[in-house]
Amino acid sequence: MFAMNGFERQARNSAPGRSLLADCKDVRAQVRPNGTSMPAFRRSGLHAGPRPGEDGQALVEFTFVAVFVLLPLFTAIFTFGIAYSHQLTLTNAVGTGGQNLQLIRQNTSDPCKDTFSAITGAAPGLIASNIKMTITMNGNTPITNTGSANTCPGDQSELAQGKPNTITAYYPCNIAIYGHSFGNNCQLSATVTEFEY
Repeated sequence: MFAMNGFERQARNSAPGRSLLADCKDVRAQVRPNGTSMPAFRRSGLHAGPRPGEDGQALVEFTFVAVFVLLPLFTAIFTFGIAYSHQLTLTNAVGTGGQNLQLIRQNTSDPCKDTFSAITGAAPGLIASNIKMTITMNGNTPITNTGSANTCPGDQSELAQGKPNTITAYYPCNIAIYGHSFGNNCQLSATVTEFEY
């Protein structure tokens, strides 16, 4: 034999057709008729699942955001990333060309051609025909390449020991996003000054 607590007594005494709801925290019970809803739950706006007619609304909204905001944003990031990568490649290539010019001072008959070959060899990701180069040897008049020749024969005499040589290279960049160009005259450049051994 056992003693019934208040909850069991109330459950036993509840009328047929009525449900007994209990709050586990306070061990309080209330009796309500079957089939009735909880008005507080309805008024709170909490419901388990989407309302009728809202099933695909989130998908449609995400599609608009993706097409008109996210895709152009990601494309812009990738485009500027490619331009920045070209800038780093060009800077590294010009440095390599300057070091090569130091080493070949006494062994070259065409320093412009040899330097340009070193620059294009160090920049395989760039189109060689689009690279323009200017060399200033020993503070004299800058020699700018024209086309793919890049020759300056006879100027190796200007490569004097201890004298500076400045090499500048240019490369075009095209920053375009979905047909809209942002920088028609965009041009990357890198400069290095080396002193001859």
